[in-house]
Amino acid sequence: MKILILRFSSIGDIVLTTPVLRCIKTQFPEYKLHYATKKKFEKLLISNPYIDKIHYLDKELNTLIDELQSEKFDLIIDLHNNLRTQIIWAKLWVKCIAFDKINFEKWLYVNLKIDFLPYLHIVDRYMTTVANIGVKNDGKGLDFFIDNNENISTFNLPEHYAVYVIGGQHNTKKLPLNKQIELLNSISNTVILIGGKEDTENGELLAKKCKNVINLCGQLSINQSAMVMEKSNHIYSHDTGMMHIAAALQKPITSIWGNTTPRFGMYPYYGSSLLNETKPFVMLNEVKHLPCRPCSKIGFNKCPKGHFKCMEMQVFE
Repeated sequence: MKILILRFSSIGDIVLTTPVLRCIKTQFPEYKLHYATKKKFEKLLISNPYIDKIHYLDKELNTLIDELQSEKFDLIIDLHNNLRTQIIWAKLWVKCIAFDKINFEKWLYVNLKIDFLPYLHIVDRYMTTVANIGVKNDGKGLDFFIDNNENISTFNLPEHYAVYVIGGQHNTKKLPLNKQIELLNSISNTVILIGGKEDTENGELLAKKCKNVINLCGQLSINQSAMVMEKSNHIYSHDTGMMHIAAALQKPITSIWGNTTPRFGMYPYYGSSLLNETKPFVMLNEVKHLPCRPCSKIGFNKCPKGHFKCMEMQVFE
């Protein structure tokens, strides 16, 4: 059987699909597994041994569709389920099983604060999507395969350190600068800051204002960032894709939540592989019981209420 997996974005969402890939390939090794995503996320999947071929959405959707039609797939597993992916499986005229995004339940929770959300992590909901073809969750958590063609030897990292992922796709998912300083001053270990080029200026400012802080924002690829996290003792992160890569690397995480909430099922996922660990691997830092929270399932450029209590009231011990 030849299967096509669809998931175009983003970093975290793609990493969260990796248990599906592993479980299909290890339980049905004769299946051929293809994955379609955006070209800019190639590094997340290129070293994954469970994928036989990757197809990229670069500019034109029809170009990708022409390529996919030539493959003659037997089944599509749509883990994105948006308009573009629906066009693909309509054009391919192939049986498709699609992930339920529970958008109505999310709308009720965000807008009316009525909670009908399932008590399931999104990975477990992904696995429910493929249960009908006989795939079972092996409990081994997420995967991220580091490309050894890159290295971090030039950065002269200390022997022991923590990592703080300072960025986030939306500002309401990120601690404001004063709270970032408070967080860093509460950590006794040396802290390495990682983030994109857009985080470089804040990283430099934090390194000046806080002791024992090394700023590598804007200097690392995703793969190198994973290498830095792999060697660390602890990860501090907002609700970001790098948080999910840290979970894939089985690192202990302090996960910081602002306008979004773990109830959406996107908190760090380890499967059942760490159930016997005596030390908790995840600490969820959030301000609970705010009547305005969550204000979005994604995020905003600034707090809609203007007070930003979900981050300003955070406490770090």
